[in-house]
Amino acid sequence: MEVRSTLEKRLDSFDVTERQEALEQLLEDANTGKITLPLMGDHFNLHCHSFYSFNGYGYSPSGLAWRGRASGLCAMALIDFDVLDGVDEFLAVCEQLGLRSGAGLETRVFVPAFAEDEINSPGEPGVAYHIGMGFVSSTVSGNDAALLRRFKDMAQQRTQAIIKRVNTLLHEIAVDYEKDVLPLTPAGNATERHVCAAYYAKAQALHGEGNAAAYWASKLDMPVDAVAKALADPPVFQGIARSKTMKAGGVGYVRAQSDEFPALDEVNRLILANGAIPTFAFLDGASSGEARMDDLLDVMTASGVAAVNIIPDRNWNIADAEVKALKLKNLEAFVQQARARNLPIFVGTEMNAYGQRFVDAFDAPELRPYFSDFQEGMHILNGHTLLQAHAGMGYLSGWAADTFATTADKNRFFARLGRSLDAASGDSLNALSPETGPEEILKALPRL
Repeated sequence: MEVRSTLEKRLDSFDVTERQEALEQLLEDANTGKITLPLMGDHFNLHCHSFYSFNGYGYSPSGLAWRGRASGLCAMALIDFDVLDGVDEFLAVCEQLGLRSGAGLETRVFVPAFAEDEINSPGEPGVAYHIGMGFVSSTVSGNDAALLRRFKDMAQQRTQAIIKRVNTLLHEIAVDYEKDVLPLTPAGNATERHVCAAYYAKAQALHGEGNAAAYWASKLDMPVDAVAKALADPPVFQGIARSKTMKAGGVGYVRAQSDEFPALDEVNRLILANGAIPTFAFLDGASSGEARMDDLLDVMTASGVAAVNIIPDRNWNIADAEVKALKLKNLEAFVQQARARNLPIFVGTEMNAYGQRFVDAFDAPELRPYFSDFQEGMHILNGHTLLQAHAGMGYLSGWAADTFATTADKNRFFARLGRSLDAASGDSLNALSPETGPEEILKALPRL
């Protein structure tokens, strides 16, 4: 058990060679019976950030895939902010493990039609978290490489601007983007959470355990005892510091400007050009933008959106009974809207903050009514990923557009395909051509 624990920690090394060596040993141990992997169940997580953006536990793409298989999950999907750096690694490991899989990119976009409304990014009118699901490579086509770099560059410019503003408050522990923040990342994609970790480390080094609470209490306008309690759990404290300094009301916050973010249509063009699925990210239905959900989905689908993403845990796992009831009502309404529009639903827990679940509590009474919808979305994503990777015939391909009379027909096909295959059996699709019909494909599939 100690050897396995050490190998799993090495899976999260910034050194890709070390990750590969650790995975090879874990796979060998599983194949020889030294490690017993559980049977796969029916649970899954389709929204997992890795350390290429920020993972609350420091997990790499390999670490996420391995832990998913070791936990008995049947599917995992990677999503990182502003980069596709982990896609090749993640999908390759899922193939080795026999997991159903998918991979995507999340960024923030500006939505001109909702310029005066908060959508799903609190405190940022007109700005929306937005996802491309079903990428099959870390490499994008042609000029899109420059566009993808620009997404990352824009995000880093926002991060550096936040550091500059927060440094005016925390001048005693001012952090340097190059020296203090970038070393916390494997590939230079620093987020606000990395910045908070850098401030925490500098405060601990300057003040030590005893005086750090008093320092932070004065800066965050909090009681010393409350700060001391939070400091006992560093990730929790860093979340508080982020909220107090970088979000609305904090010194690091300024209202978002449209030119700080790529446009929705621009991002969707990149997603579509690389065979992936533009995906709307639902928050909780409480914002002014999401309160106009029919209008919002009209705008999103007109721009190319063909699926939706939900983080279920923040829509039901809530202590306040009144807030919980409202969010559950909004969740039900949103699922019904997705059903009516035949938009596949992809769900997961994010894992970009410490304390978030590794997998949703799908057996909770609040989620059971929607599990079949969530499961169908998982199978559709897996079916798309395999068919796109092996034949270029994914969910939004020319082949799909020419083949299916309705979106409902397309969803049924991709769900059946994704249910029948895992990543390890995708080679059965290599010989397909655009002339191959859906029933012919399904009849020839090996059954899991």
